[in-house]
Amino acid sequence: MKPNACQPMNLPSPEAGEWLKFARQRLHNIEDGGLAAQVILAHVLGKSREFVLAHPEYRLENDQQAQLERLLTRFEQGEPLAYLTGKREFFGLTFGVSPAVLIPRPETEILVEKALDWLKRHPQRRLAADVGTGSGCIAASLAYHVPDLRCVAVDRSWQAIQIARRNFERLGVLGRVFPLTTNLLDAVGGVFDLVCANLPYIPTAELARLAVSRFEPQLALDGGWSGLDWIAVLIKDSARWLAKGGLLLLEIESGQAEEVTQLAYQSLPAVKIEIIHDLHGLPRLVWLERTQ
Repeated sequence: MKPNACQPMNLPSPEAGEWLKFARQRLHNIEDGGLAAQVILAHVLGKSREFVLAHPEYRLENDQQAQLERLLTRFEQGEPLAYLTGKREFFGLTFGVSPAVLIPRPETEILVEKALDWLKRHPQRRLAADVGTGSGCIAASLAYHVPDLRCVAVDRSWQAIQIARRNFERLGVLGRVFPLTTNLLDAVGGVFDLVCANLPYIPTAELARLAVSRFEPQLALDGGWSGLDWIAVLIKDSARWLAKGGLLLLEIESGQAEEVTQLAYQSLPAVKIEIIHDLHGLPRLVWLERTQ
């Protein structure tokens, strides 16, 4: 008997378990392809990963099968899983994301950890700013874990600020985190005890060669000729808004620590500087504490 021309032989049966088996086979050359298949299926069904694994007999509707095929193809073509599902886990919280914002990364969780530790040791310091907020993951994580913190979250991108605002509202911190579209802290007055910044730091010439540039926003990646265009401007303006005894935390590219250190010594009258390494032993954060 010949197969029905309308039903290609390579398609799985409309059961969750069979679809997962089919997807794993298609993604076998992609790192963590099996996990990605589970996440995609859970997203389309509106269920947890645990549910889809525990219920391989779950029947898929025709529209769900069509959506699964579209998402699987996009993932095969390199599109980040976070953009396919519209969400990303960061510091134990779930954030909505889109191609308008950089996908939060584990390296940035180190910045949040250091900031929270500093806030814990300085209970009287409760005014903060998150510069280049993107999805709002830094500002929201800080405010979520420090109930009396007040934070300004700024970004050049209006689209990013709208996503951040929705995340702040969903996580219940919008009353204490204030999203604002502006260039760095140009439109913000006053002084801050803590300023966190994950600004673009990839040199323009390198960006085109990196896979991240295919899908994630250039505005959040391109650091100019040296990679330090935005970071340098922020540091040069820091004496205006960083309180005495305040802390500026900067995420950097691993080769930029020395130059960022020199910029800080030139711009702040007195500063304590520490370079913090990531889990791979690479310089990832610059800690600038204003001593007077």
